[in-house]
Amino acid sequence: MKKNSFIEGALISTIGIVLCKILGLLYVIPFRAIVGVEGSVLYGYAYTIYSVFAGLSSNGIPSAMSKTVSEYNTLGYYNSQERAYKIGKYIINGIGIVSFLILFIFAPQMAHLIIGDIEGGSNLNDIVMVIRVISTSLIFIPLLSISKGYVQGHRMMRVPAIANVIEQLVRVIVIIAGSFLTLKVFNLSITTAVGVSVFGATIGALIAYLYVLDKIRKNREALKRNEKMTRAEAKITNKEIFKKIVLYALPFILIEFIRSIYNTVDTFTVVKTLVSVGYNIKDAENILSIITTWGSKLNMIVLSITMGLTISLIPNVVSSATLKKYDEVSQKINQALKIILFVALPMTLGLWFLSNSVWTIFYGYDQLSTSVFKVYILQAIVMSFYYILVDANQALSNTKVALGTLIVTFILKLIFNTPVMLLFNYLKLPAYIGAIITTILAQALAIIFLLLNLKKKYKVNYKDTFITGVKIIILNLIMIVSLSIVRLVIGEFPHTRLYSLLEIIIYGLIGIFVYGFIAYKEHLFEDVFGKELLNKFKRN
Repeated sequence: MKKNSFIEGALISTIGIVLCKILGLLYVIPFRAIVGVEGSVLYGYAYTIYSVFAGLSSNGIPSAMSKTVSEYNTLGYYNSQERAYKIGKYIINGIGIVSFLILFIFAPQMAHLIIGDIEGGSNLNDIVMVIRVISTSLIFIPLLSISKGYVQGHRMMRVPAIANVIEQLVRVIVIIAGSFLTLKVFNLSITTAVGVSVFGATIGALIAYLYVLDKIRKNREALKRNEKMTRAEAKITNKEIFKKIVLYALPFILIEFIRSIYNTVDTFTVVKTLVSVGYNIKDAENILSIITTWGSKLNMIVLSITMGLTISLIPNVVSSATLKKYDEVSQKINQALKIILFVALPMTLGLWFLSNSVWTIFYGYDQLSTSVFKVYILQAIVMSFYYILVDANQALSNTKVALGTLIVTFILKLIFNTPVMLLFNYLKLPAYIGAIITTILAQALAIIFLLLNLKKKYKVNYKDTFITGVKIIILNLIMIVSLSIVRLVIGEFPHTRLYSLLEIIIYGLIGIFVYGFIAYKEHLFEDVFGKELLNKFKRN
């Protein structure tokens, strides 16, 4: 293993996350075909409960571990970083086991909360069974997360990225092969097939964890695991390290918690408001599911870039800030913003332009669904900036700013969601646009505040990013105009999966060519990624 520069780490992490998200999207098509609606619903019940507990048991501590290890590594406190890793494993292992026991023991109560006394749908015992099966993954996922955080703290991004792909690939293989063999070969029940499928999360986490452990074991020297304690480190007690990890973890946990409840505002307001203005309940529930679940899965294609940047940004920014090299902090934050503009903006606009085809491939054509998604996808670019800036502030220990911004954004969403939906309906526009616009505007205000805070506290200069950003925006407009002209010539494609795939390939290649050619001529690749990285690619 070798250390990666910020930009290399960001690219490696992003590629890994994008591959994971693509795998996570592609398996939906064959899996739904194998288990049908009944199996998909049962699978959804298990994962809805599991995701909450997985988040509680694995969020926070890994990010805190990355931050702690990066800090000690920068100061040359190698013995302390090893102690931090051991203490972190004890903490996360305890949390994981407790989460597993709660989910396993109280599965019947949770299943009852999901369906109550409703009959005719999923069986209560079936839901209990799949929840208990998936609960076993909570034993390994936290350990995998903290081990990845430890390696990321050394600014070594390749191993965690590969581990992410291994975990997802194994999970997808188990889901598809397991459900097919269970139902089609062994002729067992749909419930058993879903049980085998959700167990894929456990197998994937275990294999990925073993992979990371093996890499850590084989790279003891590179990770400086055998260094003796220095005099300065002797003053650092295990209690202090424990306290540091917990104090670093709590803000990350709170941030993830607030993010996770953000969608609850839509959950509790969208259906009621839409029904009140004349939508039927079926359409209202469909719109909500797009905003909170199915559209969100597609948005993750864009957001995965931000996730990759964040993984690399945290240890790099912490390292620069620890040494008080604020010019490096400014450079890395600006580079992250440029990459989001250069990569995430055209991806967002591309998905917007091809929204009908993208939706049709994954979920089948539906006019209402594609109309909602066409607006919803625009939220991805705003959310990308919002997340990276919140995480950048948190990495720099601006906890009050990061948390305060999230809380204020949540309150704005809570207050204005319903009124803005009613306003859009009054203006004879689809009311559901109001819910999406509220999120975009609230997060846009937060972005402005966070940018100003970084400028004030760390003297971050955005002049170069602004100039590059204007060029990128103009380039994106040229790309969209070019694609629109081609569409006028070719015309609309039929709304089938095959034609949708063909449309995505044709317009995708044209868009990439136009965007890439002009970006190359205008030297935007150098402006965004830097000459050093481009020269390294040319040499390879």
